[in-house]
Amino acid sequence: MELKRKQGFYEKYIKRLLDILCSLVTIAVFWWLYLIIALLVKIKLGSPVIFKQPRPGMVDPATGRETIFYMIKFRTMTNERDQNGELLPDEQRLTNFGRFLRATSLDEIPEVFNVLRSDMSIIGPRPQLVRDMVFMTDKQRMRHTAKPGISGLAQTHGRNAISWDEKLTWDLKYIERVSFISDLKLVLRTAGQVFVRKKDDINAAETDLELDYGDVLLNEGRITETYYKKKQAEARELLMELDKERKI
Repeated sequence: MELKRKQGFYEKYIKRLLDILCSLVTIAVFWWLYLIIALLVKIKLGSPVIFKQPRPGMVDPATGRETIFYMIKFRTMTNERDQNGELLPDEQRLTNFGRFLRATSLDEIPEVFNVLRSDMSIIGPRPQLVRDMVFMTDKQRMRHTAKPGISGLAQTHGRNAISWDEKLTWDLKYIERVSFISDLKLVLRTAGQVFVRKKDDINAAETDLELDYGDVLLNEGRITETYYKKKQAEARELLMELDKERKI
C-alpha cells in the first residue's frame, strides 16, 4: 500500500504558517516558564535537562517512508542504574516531580521547537515510538501522511486511558478532513483539558508508561513471537541507520 494522501489548501499552505506563529507566540509569552522548569529539572533530576527521542515523522514523498526525527521534551526520569550498570525500569526512575510534569503536560512544551523546525505541527497524530510504528498496518501508517502533532484527536479523547486501537482509529479519523476549524477546536479542547483534568485522565497522564504496541499485540495473541522479534529487529535497524546518518 502506497502511503500517500491528497492534502487540502489549508493543510498544504496555511497550517505551517499558523504553526510558526503559534510557536513563536508561545515562546515569547512563556519563556520564563521554560527557564523555571529547566532549572527545577536540573536540580531534581540532573542533566541533561532535555530528553531527546527518535520518533516517526511525516512520510517523505521521495522514499515513501516515514522520516525519523528527534522529539524533545523536558526530562522526567532519573538515570538510576542497577549493580550491573543497566538502567532501572521506567516506573522506578519516574519521580513524583516527573509525574507532575507529565500530568500537567509541562514536559511537552519544548516540542514547540520541533514545530518551528517543521518536524511537528501544533495539531496532528501524536508521534509514537519507532518500535510502535513497525507493528502498524499499512492502513494505520496512513496517519503518517499528516505531520505529527503536539496534540490531536486521540489526546483529546482519552490519551493513555484508551487502547492502542482506539488511538490509531482517532488518528485516521483526523486525516480524513484536516481543516482550520477542526484544528482550532482541538487547540481549545486541549487547552481546556490541561487546566481542567478529570481524575482518570490525570492518573493516565501521571504514569504514561503504557505497553508498547508490539507488546500489546503479542500479549493478546494477535501476532506470533517470531513476527514480534522480526519487527523489533526492524525497529533497531531503523534506529541504527538514523545514528549512522547523524555521524556522517
